[in-house]
Amino acid sequence: MNNNTTAYPDPAYAWYVVAILFLAYTVSYIDRQIMSLLIEPIKQDLAITDTQVSLLQGFAFTIFYTVAGIPLGRMADRKNRRAIIAAGILVWSFMTAACGLARNFALLFLARIGVGVGEACLSPAAYSLIADYFPKDKRAMPISLYSMGIFFGAGLSFIISGYVIQEVTAAREIALPMIGVVRPWQLTFFLVGLPGLLIVALMSTVREPVRRDLLAIGANKDHVSLSAAGRFLIAHARAYGAAFLGYSFEATISYGFFAWVPSMFVRSFGWEVSRIGYYFGLIVGILGTAGILLGGILADRALHRGVQDAHMRVAMYGAGFILVFGVAAMCMPTPALVLLMLCPTAVSLGIPVGLAPAAVNYITPNQLRGQVIAVYIFFAALIGMTCGPTVVALFTDYVYRDPLALRWSLASFTLLFAVLSIIAFALGLRSFRESAVALLAGSSGGGPPDS
Repeated sequence: MNNNTTAYPDPAYAWYVVAILFLAYTVSYIDRQIMSLLIEPIKQDLAITDTQVSLLQGFAFTIFYTVAGIPLGRMADRKNRRAIIAAGILVWSFMTAACGLARNFALLFLARIGVGVGEACLSPAAYSLIADYFPKDKRAMPISLYSMGIFFGAGLSFIISGYVIQEVTAAREIALPMIGVVRPWQLTFFLVGLPGLLIVALMSTVREPVRRDLLAIGANKDHVSLSAAGRFLIAHARAYGAAFLGYSFEATISYGFFAWVPSMFVRSFGWEVSRIGYYFGLIVGILGTAGILLGGILADRALHRGVQDAHMRVAMYGAGFILVFGVAAMCMPTPALVLLMLCPTAVSLGIPVGLAPAAVNYITPNQLRGQVIAVYIFFAALIGMTCGPTVVALFTDYVYRDPLALRWSLASFTLLFAVLSIIAFALGLRSFRESAVALLAGSSGGGPPDS
């Protein structure tokens, strides 16, 4: 393995880059999640069905986001990562604004595709950048800080959407120059698309760092062929498989909570969507991000003690806390007690978010990081965004057969996926340690080199 002897960048500047990437991730998640509480006004104005709404939230974004991420991840392993990120932000910002211009389902569907393609540029390149700005034993914290954008952005989207719903209830319309009269939900898309332009400007201050941890997989240490990459992944399939599944199952719980907790409060306690959007947004935005930071701190401390499977082990413990507090939250008799139990649940849901990419980086050579992160995102998004909302609904419709039993559906769903996550992690701890030691020793384990 080629451990580049060039000194790492100044820590203050490295954290500055992480802060910019965090802002980018936050904006991306606001743009992605904002539609979840704007469903009713969009349905009313565009005269579309629930099925069409589900396509806008899931298929239009997820499939293209996940599929585009893999070639974009390979590009991040070979090209300028700063430029890739800036281009992606520009695309998703304009396409988010375009959602507000849509006058029918087809145009909104196309705009959502554009948002997904743009956002697919970000994380593979961002995680790879961070890994080259920090030494191996100090990466969990910055990666966790970057990953905080998920919960921080989701929390803001709930709060912003709650405010917009209040405005929609007042039936206000806004006249904009050159555009004309727009509804509040359309104005929301315009507003959340604007901050991305500022992030593009900030990306111009980011320097492309020296690539490190280059492993000789094949004849060319700088660029790896698809066949050599495939052999490496197959050789470490047990470690990657356990990590991908374990983290994806935990992500599934987050997506399920994001999709159904607001409706649970409406059905079980008669709350307005705007009210639960505000409270749930604060819990997710503050405590979820705190959980991500906590996960990074715990993993870094364990790594300093020589625990090579720290990323997996901490995430496994996090799944245990999700099981306890998540199920307990759904069993509370009053909304105040549910909110109280959702606080430690949000912290627990946040713990694995930053650990997943940190774990992938920890056992992956530099030339493959963007690609492997993209593969992880593919699994996490496909499993999480599909199973999270859907499995909860299946419990409600076919097990409990009562819309008012949504809280019990959430409890059963949490129990199921928390247990699956714990099992996946437990079975993969040894393989993960072996892969980590192999990378540190400079062994690719990927079979013979390319000719």
